[in-house]
Amino acid sequence: MLKPVPLIALVGAGACLAVTVVPSAFGTDAPADAAAKAGTCTIRSADKHSEAPLSCLGVTASLDHLPAVGEQATLTVDVKAQADVKNAGLSVQLPPALRIADKDDGLTAPKKDDFGQRTSQKLALAPGTRTVEIKVKAVAAGPAQIQADISDIDHPDPRRAGHDSVELTVGTSKGSTDKGVSVSKGRATKVQRPGPGTRAPRKVTPKTPAPAKAADASAPAANAQTCVNGTFRNRFQSAEGGNWEAKANRDEPVSNANVTLWGKPTAGGATRKLATGMTGNGNGKFNLCYTPTTSTTSVAWVEFRTQAGRMWSVVDYNGNQYATSSYALNNISGTANLGNVYANEGQSRAWHALDTLNKLWWNRGSTTNCWASSEQDGRCTPITVQWYPGSTDGTYWTTNEDKIHLADNDPDSEHTTVHEAGHALMGKLYRGWWPQVSNCSPHYVNRASSASCGWTEGFADAVSFHTFNDTTYYWGNGASMNLANDRSTSGIDQGDACEARVATALVDLWSQVDGGWLKSNAMMARNPQSSFREYFVTDRPAYGLDTGSKARGILWKHTIWY
Repeated sequence: MLKPVPLIALVGAGACLAVTVVPSAFGTDAPADAAAKAGTCTIRSADKHSEAPLSCLGVTASLDHLPAVGEQATLTVDVKAQADVKNAGLSVQLPPALRIADKDDGLTAPKKDDFGQRTSQKLALAPGTRTVEIKVKAVAAGPAQIQADISDIDHPDPRRAGHDSVELTVGTSKGSTDKGVSVSKGRATKVQRPGPGTRAPRKVTPKTPAPAKAADASAPAANAQTCVNGTFRNRFQSAEGGNWEAKANRDEPVSNANVTLWGKPTAGGATRKLATGMTGNGNGKFNLCYTPTTSTTSVAWVEFRTQAGRMWSVVDYNGNQYATSSYALNNISGTANLGNVYANEGQSRAWHALDTLNKLWWNRGSTTNCWASSEQDGRCTPITVQWYPGSTDGTYWTTNEDKIHLADNDPDSEHTTVHEAGHALMGKLYRGWWPQVSNCSPHYVNRASSASCGWTEGFADAVSFHTFNDTTYYWGNGASMNLANDRSTSGIDQGDACEARVATALVDLWSQVDGGWLKSNAMMARNPQSSFREYFVTDRPAYGLDTGSKARGILWKHTIWY
C-alpha cells in the first residue's frame, strides 16, 4: 500500500483559491508577464501548510489605531506589484459597524447594503507599491471585519491576486476596542424582513436519505402541548453571481442544521434541553415540540449549530462548532412562532459552508446512508470543515486528519468548498488509502502536472462541476473562469496530466454514458485508482462500465487517448 500523502488543493496567494489557473487559460492572446514567466514573483499571504503559488500581486490592510464608537481612524491599503498589470481592480469592503468618512479621490463613491459599505478603484500597476488611504468611522459596537482584494481583471489568475483583512471588536468608549473577533457563539442577527438574493431551488431533489440525526435528537412527541417553530436563514455574499468589484448578496434558508430548544420550565429553575431536531431541507423550517410539566414555560430559546446530524460540520480555530441563539420567549404555552431567525452575521461564512455541503450531500452518488458507498450505515465518517474570520490556513484537505481547511473568503465560493469536499469524498471511497501523488505542488488547472495529480485534482474539480451542473470555476474573490474545453481549446495542455481535461471528461462520462456517477463511485469504492488511465482502461471494463466508442469519443474530445 502506498503511503498516504497530504492532498493540497491550491489557494492563490492571498486570493484563497482551490484551483490554480494562468492567464492564457482565459482564451486571450495576451502574453504572461515576464516576471510571472520567470517565476520571480514572491508574494505570499497563505499559511505555510498551503501549497499556494507565489503571486505577483498582494495587498495589506491596516488601521493606524483601533477606533471606538464615534471615533475615526485611517485605513491604509498597500497594493504591491511585482509585474506590470494594466487593469488591476482594488476592492475594499467595510462592515456595518464602520463607515467611510473620507477617501482618496480615485476610489468610487461608497455603496451601501446589508453587508456594509464598499468602494473600488481600477489601477494600472507597475512593479512597486501603491498606497490608498480611507478615513473610517466606528458607528456601532461589536465584531467587525475590513476586507481588501486586488486582482488582475483581465487575467484573474491566483498568481495575480491578493486578499487581506483586519478583524477588530469595536468598543463603546475610548481604548475599549480590541484586535480580533470572537464569533463562535452569538445572538441571531436582527433583520426586519427577508431581502433579495434567494436563488431558485433545484427543480428536482434527488431521492437520497437525509443525514442521520444527532444521537440525542428526538422527534416531536405525539401529545406535545408546546411547540416553538420558525425559519432559520443566512445572509451571505456569494462569488457565484458576483465579480471582482462586488459579490452577489444572498438571503437563503439553512438546510439540515442541528437545532436545540433550551428553556427554564419555571422561573429561577435550571436550564434544560427541551427538544432537538434539524432545520428542513430546502426551506430552513423548524418545529420543536415538548410536553411541559407546567401550564406555561418561563423562558425558552432556540440554538442552531453548524452541524448536520453527524454527517458534516464547520468548526472554528479551536475545533468548536459555531452557534447562533434566538431571542428568548417568555411565559409560553401552546405554539410560539419565532418567524425568521438569522444566523449571526459574524458566522455567515461558516453557515454558508455548511449549507453548501448540503448541496453535495443530496447528490453524492452513494448506495448507503454515508458519504461514500465504501462505508456502511452506522459506521459513517463525517466531513469536517475548519474556518474562522481572517484565516490564512487554507485551502487544502489532508489525509492524516481528514479535515478541510478553508481560508478567510473561501466559503464565498461554493465551488471551492465542494472541490475540497471532493478530495474528502475520494478519501472515503478509497477507505483512507491515497495514491502517491507527484509534481502537484504547485499545480495549475490548465497545465500538465503528472498523471496522479491530474487524476486527484481532476476528480475534485469534477465533483464541483457535477454538483452545480456547470464547468465554470468561481474563486473566493468573485472572479470566475469557464473551463469547458474540446480539441480546439487553446491555453489548456492536452492529456490526462492536465486536471481540466480529466475533470470535463469525467463529468461527460457520468452524464452522457453512465447515467450519473453512482456506478462510477461504487467502482472506485471497490478498486482505488492512481490515475485516470487506470480508472478508464483497467477498472471501468472490469466493473462493467462502458469504454466503447461513445466513451472513447468523450476522451478524444478532451484530448485524452488510450
